[in-house]
Amino acid sequence: MSTSTPPRPRSATTSAPARSRSALPLAGVRAVAFALMAAVAGAALLDAPAPTAAPPPTTAAPAPAPGAPAPTASDSTASAASAASTPVHFTGKAFDTCEAPSVETMRAWRGSPYGAVGIYFGGRGRGCPGQRELNPGWVSSVQAMGWRLLPVFVGSQAPCVEAPAKKPFAIGSDPWGQGTREAGDAVRAARALGLGTSSPLYLDIEAYRRGDAQCAATTLSFVRAWNREVRRLGYLPGFYSSADTGVRDIEAQRRAGTADLPAVMWFARWLGKPALATEPTLAPAAWTPHARIHQYAGNVTESYGGHRLVIDRNAVDAPVARLTTARAGSSSAEPASAEPASAEPASATSASAAHASASAAPAPSVHSVVSRAPARP
Repeated sequence: MSTSTPPRPRSATTSAPARSRSALPLAGVRAVAFALMAAVAGAALLDAPAPTAAPPPTTAAPAPAPGAPAPTASDSTASAASAASTPVHFTGKAFDTCEAPSVETMRAWRGSPYGAVGIYFGGRGRGCPGQRELNPGWVSSVQAMGWRLLPVFVGSQAPCVEAPAKKPFAIGSDPWGQGTREAGDAVRAARALGLGTSSPLYLDIEAYRRGDAQCAATTLSFVRAWNREVRRLGYLPGFYSSADTGVRDIEAQRRAGTADLPAVMWFARWLGKPALATEPTLAPAAWTPHARIHQYAGNVTESYGGHRLVIDRNAVDAPVARLTTARAGSSSAEPASAEPASAEPASATSASAAHASASAAPAPSVHSVVSRAPARP
């Protein structure tokens, strides 16, 4: 939304005194006229109110993130909600794992190359729905350590999803309504953890069958509805999927000018090293700047400080969660003042394997190149 210059006040106009019909000489007429004008002007100055300060200039709203549609009337609620806070960006490495690790593990992993962590905070399709550690206390504790959070919502999946474990969570006959309802679920779950407005919420859509037009259309309707409602409620809709299915289809919609698309793109292609700027399914300028995450390796076992995890590796140049400091039972919240810790650039290669200690137990198989996302938690 561009800013408009405040309307300039109209100048007070005074009608010129009537010309004298007397036979006074021209000089006399001018003298009388000037005297009358001075008297009128002096009276106006005496009666005028005291001057007030000029209104402060209006600040332009941030431009929509690449891939997001232009604001519309339906976005008015989101605009008002996000006016008090702006997204916090993180550039560096991140990991995600099925269940949120303990606070002790997160403290031990501060010695790792990672500066952010993906958390599976909601959705009926989560592989680890229990999340014993994930609560507001955990969120505030790891944030205080310097970690930044990438909230992931694993809800309903494409009707032609490939992972057998995700098939029971297929999108139903009303994808738009279902997407809207699940977006509300996501926002409520985020608020319950203390994740404030302007935080990104990443919708996880697992790899699905390519070439199935009906399945892709149903999935797109669900995703667009989810995005629209998340935006309306003041959060930032992100999208995770396989580079060759969900991401490819969303990019095609971006090129076509479709509305209600994600603001941030998290694409899975297991190359073994980060390639944020060179993903072939995305146009070079799409979802830039600060709107991409590349999951470049998966099911990797790493250990730091004696705490071992099986993780996926990610390169990040994207928004992360903004925490609130609301008291229990209070509906008001203020943005947390903590700023992102310095982190390794996202362009760095995956040196984490070299730093991780070898595991005694056999590690899960690691694919050097995967063009479609595996089943996520």
